[in-house]
Order: sequence, then structure tokens, then C-alpha cells
Amino acid sequence: MSRSAYTQLRHSPLLLAATVPGLALVYLGPPVTFVTGLLTGGAVAAWAGGAAWLVMAGTYMPMLAYYRQSLLLAPLLPVTALLYLLMTVDSAVQHRRGRGAAWKGRTYARPEAAPDR
Repeated sequence: MSRSAYTQLRHSPLLLAATVPGLALVYLGPPVTFVTGLLTGGAVAAWAGGAAWLVMAGTYMPMLAYYRQSLLLAPLLPVTALLYLLMTVDSAVQHRRGRGAAWKGRTYARPEAAPDR
């Protein structure tokens, strides 16, 4: 995953800069808002964050069912999204360092830009 995430963004710092906060807002925002609301006594924040988290988990359940996984894993989607976000950032950092992709102990050179046609 880490070897190809930045490639999916076409090695674009601009797309990375939009993707990271987008992932954080969509997948991490609801549980953070829910927990913050509970800890601070903000009933509206807790309700809104909890409702958004439930909707997110509910929309993930068909995928879990399709792959015959426990539906109890649905509320953990934000954890998966956080890991994906971190691997995407790591992919960009490795690309920036010139390391390219790594697979099965082999490291591949960073691809050069494709020539214009």
C-alpha cells in the first residue's frame, strides 16, 4: 500500500495536500467530534459526531458482509483510514527521498517523468 499510494496521486504534492485533510475530515472527524463532545459535555457535538460515525459504520457493513468479516469491525473504519492516511504520507516521503517503491525486499528507482508526446 505504501509503495503505491503516492503513485495513485500522480506524485502531486497538491493532490497530497488535499487528500490528507480530506481523509482526516471524513474518517477521523466523526469519532474525534464524538469523543470531544462526550469529554467536554457538548451534547450537540457528541450527537453529531456519533450520528456521523454510525452512518459511516453502517455504509461500511455491506463491504464487511461481502468479505464475510464480522460486522462488529464496522466502527473501526476510522482506524483503517488513519493507517491508509499514514501510508499515503509515508509513500510521498519515500518518493521525495528518491527511494521509489519497495516490494519483497527489492527497491525500485523512482520513476522519471514521462516524456511529452
